[in-house]
Amino acid sequence: MALDTIRIRGARTHNLKNIDLDLPRDKLIVITGLSGSGKSSLAFDTIYAEGQRRYVESLSAYARQFLSVMDKPDVDHIEGLSPAISIEQKSTSHNPRSTVGTITEIYDYLRLLYARVGSPRCPDHHFPLEAQTVSQMVDQVLAMESDPALAEQRWMLLAPVIRERKGEHVQVFEQLRAQGYVRVRVNGVLHEIDAVPQLGLRQKHTIEAVIDRFKPRAEIRQRLAESFETALKLGEGMVIVQSMDDGGRDPLLFSSKYSCPVCDYSLPDLEPRLFSFNSPVGACPECDGLGVTEFFDPVRVLAHPELSLAAGALRGWDRRNVYYFSMIQSLAKHYRFSVDTPWQELPQSVRDSVLFGSDGTEISFNYVGPHGRRNRKHAFEGVIPNLERRYRDTESAAVREELSKYISDRPCPACAGARLNRAARNVFVADRPLPDISVMPIDGALAFFEALRLPGWRGEIATKIVKEIRERLGFLVDVGLDYLTLERKADSLSGGEAQRIRLASQIGAGLVGVMYVLDEPSIGLHQRDNERLLGTLTRLRDLGNTVIVVEHDEDAIRLADHVVDIGPGAGVHGGEVVAQGKLADVLKAPRSLTGQYLSGKKKIEVPAHRNPPNRKLTLKLKGAHGNNLKDVDLEIPSGLFTAITGVSGSGKSTLINDTLYALAANEINGASHTPAPHREVQGLDLFDKVVDIDQSPIGRTPRSNPATYTGLFTPLRELFAQVPEARARGYSPGRFSFNVRGGRCEACQGDGLIKVEMHFLPDVYVSCDVCGGKRYNRETLEILYKGHNIRDVLEMTVEDALDLFQPVPSIARKLETLVDVGLSYIKLGQSATTLSGGEAQRVKLSKELSRRDTGRTLYILDEPTTGLHFHDIEHLLAVLHKLRDDGNTIVVIEHNLDVIKTADWVVDLGPEGGHRGGQVIATGTPEDVAANPASHTGRFLAPLLQKKAVRSNSTPKGAPVKSRKKIA
Repeated sequence: MALDTIRIRGARTHNLKNIDLDLPRDKLIVITGLSGSGKSSLAFDTIYAEGQRRYVESLSAYARQFLSVMDKPDVDHIEGLSPAISIEQKSTSHNPRSTVGTITEIYDYLRLLYARVGSPRCPDHHFPLEAQTVSQMVDQVLAMESDPALAEQRWMLLAPVIRERKGEHVQVFEQLRAQGYVRVRVNGVLHEIDAVPQLGLRQKHTIEAVIDRFKPRAEIRQRLAESFETALKLGEGMVIVQSMDDGGRDPLLFSSKYSCPVCDYSLPDLEPRLFSFNSPVGACPECDGLGVTEFFDPVRVLAHPELSLAAGALRGWDRRNVYYFSMIQSLAKHYRFSVDTPWQELPQSVRDSVLFGSDGTEISFNYVGPHGRRNRKHAFEGVIPNLERRYRDTESAAVREELSKYISDRPCPACAGARLNRAARNVFVADRPLPDISVMPIDGALAFFEALRLPGWRGEIATKIVKEIRERLGFLVDVGLDYLTLERKADSLSGGEAQRIRLASQIGAGLVGVMYVLDEPSIGLHQRDNERLLGTLTRLRDLGNTVIVVEHDEDAIRLADHVVDIGPGAGVHGGEVVAQGKLADVLKAPRSLTGQYLSGKKKIEVPAHRNPPNRKLTLKLKGAHGNNLKDVDLEIPSGLFTAITGVSGSGKSTLINDTLYALAANEINGASHTPAPHREVQGLDLFDKVVDIDQSPIGRTPRSNPATYTGLFTPLRELFAQVPEARARGYSPGRFSFNVRGGRCEACQGDGLIKVEMHFLPDVYVSCDVCGGKRYNRETLEILYKGHNIRDVLEMTVEDALDLFQPVPSIARKLETLVDVGLSYIKLGQSATTLSGGEAQRVKLSKELSRRDTGRTLYILDEPTTGLHFHDIEHLLAVLHKLRDDGNTIVVIEHNLDVIKTADWVVDLGPEGGHRGGQVIATGTPEDVAANPASHTGRFLAPLLQKKAVRSNSTPKGAPVKSRKKIA
């Protein structure tokens, strides 16, 4: 066997057609091809699955039971594999405790740094809390001998026994007398222990035992050390050295533990868990380390502040709820306001009383019950306290779910979102507490640690820890994540960001001889940051690893050592190797669509004419300042195709998803989102519907599939129920559902598979031996439409199903929209969990296309080209442009230059990511943006627009362009 080659023979996983392939080891390999052609089947389900399976099976049976083992791929033979690590584009964690810092392990090093070299301070008095040894204390006292003024003074060593505590403390004096002490200092006055005055029972007192009296001389070193030891034991780690002469210097305060000399605030020894918000030792007790607390939000409770209380300003407290509205009427009578006055016009004092209660003031309430009206006088608890009580007291999950609609998060009042307790927040390195480091952008944190120089022993200890922190921060910068902060929650990261974080972590691990398999690492990355990402991939390769990347990015394909193009089509039309080798080999391959686009034989054309915006029909968002946005004013022309661009982290998602979509959905669809902060929005009346098409899964269980999601399954079941044999048997449409009793196989409950647990081996799913994996019982499968039963139909591709159901308009229309968005290859019954993010997004788009269109819809899409080949992007653009041509407004967040260059209008955010972004840098046509020197997007867009002039010369200005309806 050649050690420099990965040999694959007879790969048939999913749609792969018995392919044979030789891949070079320790190289950067890019696998490309149409969406659904079989790239992931080859890279993840064959190469990675076999590499991971072989490695895990080499471990002991005991170890294997803790690891998930992948299914054995359908392949004849693979050799030359290394242990495999997969880095996919999935959300890292839904755990609210996971942050960028914890995922990358940078936070672990920060905890270690602060535990080993941090300087604790008293939160109230800001004194450094220094723990000293007896030797250090003795040395500090004897150092006074060198100062003549101090050397001749008399000093006493005091052990604090009682500090600021009420009581007569008679027993304390008796114990000290029994231990042989003859002098004490009480409330700052020195007394013989037998002559202590009686102390006031209800007054606070401080009692200190005099352990020793001395003048600082070298010859008393041993005696002084013994006295310190005695004092530390009696004073529980605290010692005071006080001058006995009038006008002497301030007392010296010593501690053998971290404690404040003024208020006795103390800390145990610093350890890493003190700085962990996931540990009870370090977490803020108020929020349990989450950094936020939940509260019933008046903004959510106030459904329509422009309406009156009677008309429904407060959800559930209007005329439709007799009980609660009678309370509102009694309040109105007491505070003398009208229930028909709009909420916004009510005095603030009245609004506060309604929301938060009458503050103890008793009010006369009239209640209407089954036994007539009755009157009671009591304080009004308030709408918000009422919701809090009901949420707290209920045991009903349905009630909790309903009430949770009114709950929002806010920064914890105790820790201000820092997640750590007071002790951990007051430990400093270079005058910065740990939360300050966590809120810095990655590049800012890197600059801080690059400049960090600690003196003495602290510097020696910190060197290794800081080196690790610098390297990991540097890796995050290299993969284009310099705008993130270490405190950023993992569940708020995009799939691309999460993948690049894992990539940075792998580089930090420094493994050699490993096979990395990555899924489109360039997702969500601006063209400007792409070069750094590609440098990271080559760096991983140069360490001595094989890097296999599923990618459509042109720069990545051109950089690769070896390119594999899977095709020629998608689904059943794909699964073959149409080209492989160096880039030049792919460019020459006649069947390679990738080669045709890279060589320029095929290309996505720049429109010769762009639709001009109508300034009177514009959606305006003013003063957006959520997250890093800096008072942004946004204008979206109605009826046009607008691209929102900008480098990663510049604020695109905050502006469009968190602000614009939330506002539009609330106003138009009646949703209850909480929009990001803004000043005002105008122009939402231009639309009658808003649709957000993102890449979240269309279903989270294997029972969800494209047929159920698009609504196609309903007319299919109705059609089968109309078959004469079905009508004769009295079958309803429900008979043909695998989710309910009746028609499904009850042995497997409609799954078609039965799970067999194998303990330390992977669980095995075997075909149900009753239905043979067909999900339905025998009687249901006897019903045929044109020779096909319901199970046959679910196994069909969209393309085949369209041929069969062309005469049935209700079914054909939905199938045609799936074909239009480039999903002709997927099966109707394909599990939703097996669809990629891009496929899920296009299923959603097809569902919207199949609905009746009024031409007044606002479509919002977040990176719809994810997972799409150049050829797929052409199809998608044709669909989006048709929607635009029908009068709808399309807003797309996008980095892909082929999409941006075909837009009518572009809004470019920047100039950088994070705190250096959040501004509108350029706006206008793609040509306007390309001409703006401040725009990073414009710099990369300009070369693609240079050929536009040639086309424009051949087309009279303003002339209609037939190809605009369909670009493909």
